[in-house]
Amino acid sequence: MAAAYVLIEAAPKKALQACTKIAKIPGVKSAHLVTGPYDIIAYVEAKDPGAIGKLVMSKIQAVTGVGKTITCVVV
Repeated sequence: MAAAYVLIEAAPKKALQACTKIAKIPGVKSAHLVTGPYDIIAYVEAKDPGAIGKLVMSKIQAVTGVGKTITCVVV
């Protein structure tokens, strides 16, 4: 099992809506609004790092309001 933290920049006034949608995506274990340079931090789990990449690119980045993402794989 692989895990990662996904740092997410959201469009202005879209962070709450995006966070709520991200939290419901299968594989996303938690998603929180945060202060600082990123708007949302999500913790995700998948079978391997490649599956984490697919989850981020096909599901998280597809959420309305999501801008830039940075994926930090847990080692």
